[in-house]
This record gives sequence, structure tokens and C-alpha cells, in this order.
Amino acid sequence: MTYRRRAFAVAVSVALVGSSMLSAQKKDEQKKDDAQKKEIQSIVSIVDGVVAGQPAQNDLGLTWVQADFLKAQGNKEYVPFTVSVDVSKVTGNTVALYWRVVAKAAADAPAPAPSGKKDDKDKKKAPQYAYEDVTFVPTAGATSPVHISRSFTVSAGAYDVFVVAKEPANEKAPKNAPAPKVSAMKQAVTVPDFWNNELSTSSVIITSRIDPLAAPLTPQQQADRPYAMGAMELVPAFDLHLSKKAELSTFMLIYNPKVDGTNKPDVTVEYNFYQKPKDGAEKFFNKTNPQALNAQTLPPTFDLAAGHQLQSGQAVPLASFPEGDYRLEIKVTDKLGNKTVTRDVNFSVAAS
Repeated sequence: MTYRRRAFAVAVSVALVGSSMLSAQKKDEQKKDDAQKKEIQSIVSIVDGVVAGQPAQNDLGLTWVQADFLKAQGNKEYVPFTVSVDVSKVTGNTVALYWRVVAKAAADAPAPAPSGKKDDKDKKKAPQYAYEDVTFVPTAGATSPVHISRSFTVSAGAYDVFVVAKEPANEKAPKNAPAPKVSAMKQAVTVPDFWNNELSTSSVIITSRIDPLAAPLTPQQQADRPYAMGAMELVPAFDLHLSKKAELSTFMLIYNPKVDGTNKPDVTVEYNFYQKPKDGAEKFFNKTNPQALNAQTLPPTFDLAAGHQLQSGQAVPLASFPEGDYRLEIKVTDKLGNKTVTRDVNFSVAAS
């Protein structure tokens, strides 16, 4: 399990800090580390119980919001995901969030036959986790429900994602104090294969904004902000009930198009909007101008073989959209490969 301990900044020069102060700091840090290790052990036991079929508590209103899928390195896929927690039910100022990703094939596989060796028992009990991590999220001042986004990286396939949100135990609490609140859940996730050389796209991510990044994030910052990508950070919009005053802003990456002799694609992306009336079949509403992504429109230095990402997105104002439900159809056509894929986004528009 990857456990990241946060660094503590010291506002004075180490040379000026007395030995007694350093000793006290080390004791405080060790005490905090020990308390967090106990929390992790407690959470792991909770997940083990859920896996074994025990009923899952949901004291904190833990809810799965969404998962998005993008191509990672080394034949892996990157999965940022979001859950929500009702922080109004949190007694303290922190929630521990743990997630375990288990491949369904590994979970269903029979245990290996014993060979008589001494380590057979240990191998049989070794956990088959595709990914596992934990974080401690500050909740003081947060508005409920709070959305927490984290990520995991796995190969393509079917998985069960176990998530636990838990109040840290208070060592100074009286003996008759209520137990810390806990929520646990299991979510099935199917991760697509972006390494099969077939035309495809990442998830279509609906954003509330896209922020530029002045500098690359540290590993810890990237872990806490999984929608940061290179020189930008996507801020997802989780509620697709939109106001006429808003925009529908989309972002996606296009994978595996065929390329010409300069490693540039020739791709067209069309954005078509359809109204979905309560009664009757949907009907075409409008469209934007197609996007051409080719040697004439891409930067001269663009090179898919060098790892450059082919992206598409639009921000469409909704002022002209009548109130109601809609489907956005995004059609990606690879002219060199003579292939097409489509992606759909369902959303609604209201007066405010």
C-alpha cells in the first residue's frame, strides 16, 4: 500500500532550533504517524469485512460520483474518480479515505494448489490488489457534500473498487463516547483498453473551468489533484443540470488515430446537440463547426510518436438552449484510418 506522509514545514532555521524542541517535534510527528497507522489498520479491517460479506455502514453519506478513464504509460490506464461525503456528519476536522482496487478475475481465481513448500501458506494469503491507497482529507469549513477526487492506475479490465471514509479515532475521547463514524462501499468499474491500437477517446470530461499551472505539481500535489494534466488542471463539473447562463465545457483526448509521414493525424470532431422531449423521440437541435485536427491546424512540432496528446474540447454557451434535456453527440472521424467513434453526454438546461 502506498502511504504518503505529509511533510511539515518548519518556519525557523534548523540551526536555531534547540535540541529539546527538535525532540518534542519528533515525538509529536511519531505520535501522529502512529495514530494514522492505527487508522489505516482499522480501515483495512473494515474493507476486509465488506469483502467477506459483512453489511457496509454509511454513517457519512459516502456516494460514488464518477470515474473517468485516460491512457497512462506502460500499457496502463489512468482512472481519476470522485466520491462525495456529507461533512455535516463529520465530528472532527478530518476524514480518512481509503480505496482498494481488486481485479474481478483475481478475486474469482481459485487458490493455487499447495506444493509442500513452507511459503505456500503465505502465498495463498497474499492479497490480490491491483491498487491500494489512503489519504487524510481536511474537512473544516467545507460545504456539504464535499467532493473528493483521487485516482488509481491499472491495466484494462473489470474491477471492484472498495472505498472507506472514516472519522479518525480520538484517543482522548471518554470511554462511553460514540464510535467514529464510518462509511464503506463497493463500486464495479470496467476500465477500457486504450493500448489496442484502435481509435478511441478518453472519457468526455465536463469541466467548470480549466486552470493553467505555473509549475509542475509535486507527487503529493498530483495525488491530491488527479485532474491536473501537464500545464493545466481540469476542474470537473459534477452536476450536469446547467443554467442558461452557463456553458457546457468539454475536454477529451483522442487515442490511436492513424498518422501521416510526419506523425500527424487527420481527424475531424463534430459536436451535435439533440433535444430529448419528455414525450416522443429526440430531435436535432443544433451543432458547432467541426474541428479539424491535421497537419494544417496542429502546431508544426506536433508529433504523436513523441508522446504529444491529441485533444479536443469546446465551451458552448447555453443561453440559446430552451429549458429541457439534451444529448450531445461527439463524433470523431479518423480520415486516414477510415474509422469513427462517438461519445454521448446527457445534460439538462434550466432557467437558473
